[in-house]
Amino acid sequence: MSITFDVLTAGAGYAGAVAARALAEQGKRVLVLERRPHIGGNAYDRLDDAGVLIHQYGPHIFHTNNREVFDWLSRFTQWRDYQHRVVANIPDEKGGRMTYPVPFNLTSLETAFGPEEGRRLGDKLIAAYGAEKKVTILELRQNPDPEIAALADYVYEHVFVHYTMKQWGQKPEDIDPNTTARVPVFLSRDDRYFQDAYQGMPLEGYTPMFEKMLDHPNITVELGADALDRLDLSGDRIKVDGEPFDGPVIYTGQADELFGFKYGPLPYRTLDFRFETLSRDDFQNGYGTVNYTVDQDYTRITEFKHLTGQKVPGKTTIVKEYSKAYAGIFGEIPYYAIINPENNALYGQYKALAEGFDNLHLLGRLAEYKYYNMDAIAARALELAKELV
Repeated sequence: MSITFDVLTAGAGYAGAVAARALAEQGKRVLVLERRPHIGGNAYDRLDDAGVLIHQYGPHIFHTNNREVFDWLSRFTQWRDYQHRVVANIPDEKGGRMTYPVPFNLTSLETAFGPEEGRRLGDKLIAAYGAEKKVTILELRQNPDPEIAALADYVYEHVFVHYTMKQWGQKPEDIDPNTTARVPVFLSRDDRYFQDAYQGMPLEGYTPMFEKMLDHPNITVELGADALDRLDLSGDRIKVDGEPFDGPVIYTGQADELFGFKYGPLPYRTLDFRFETLSRDDFQNGYGTVNYTVDQDYTRITEFKHLTGQKVPGKTTIVKEYSKAYAGIFGEIPYYAIINPENNALYGQYKALAEGFDNLHLLGRLAEYKYYNMDAIAARALELAKELV
């Protein structure tokens, strides 16, 4: 068969879809191959059997300070104004449970220590660091005031360490001290999880946004099509469907898988999502996400109606999220790269193989073995498209 496209994109998530659309608008004919039966990558959403709009691969909340990215995506969706608020749910000393905002802030202080004592500690922190500031645990621990140092220990124990152990499968002594040091206390009553200028949810959902994005005469999307079955990197030139191809190949999948795990698999964490539909209007008192930072095997529960604003009387769908090591077995999805010097060095070997092909471009969380928020990978995809044109 003859080549009828200028660019091949492997993957129809944020990285692949944004790059494909940007290149198509520059006159490039783009073939998008997606191994899943749907577009949107991990941002894919759909109606479940109860008619609730769920995020199949866990909650996705859009937020950014990048006006260019926000305006670009706004061409394909209107936005529902949604300000994400997260609370930690922890056992209290009386055998009950309490919730307070995370990141830990002035409201959290008053909930944890009582209104009067919490206000006194808050005033002390503001006097030391200033209002509306985010102060890390490391900074608080270094403060000579023993009360402030003790507060840092409280946040570490009740907000950070157990949650991180569940999320990353590590013991406290194995957790990177640099990560611990960055955990903030927010000296504010702003209970929002993000303080970005632009926040919201696609009004009709993420999938319709991707449908509009990929709806261009220069874009051809093939679902259930694994790019690895079509790409041949065994020689010094890339072949697509058996023919040499010198156009850009944008690959958004796992870098180790692309090269047949030549140097061994890159470690990841995966997630096990357990969905439940309940016969009630509300489960989490209006909160989209509740973190279980101390006890429970799951890390958090998401209730989708509070994210999307959807009205489904008498029904609500929640998902409990369990983190575990990625084993590469069928059905598992690698979600989070485990960043450390050893793994970075292993990734570097795969990156060097990719750099042996001038027209191969690794793009995205899996391909670049790094964490990206949605806005950041959209920005990176737009940047790559400009470079290629």
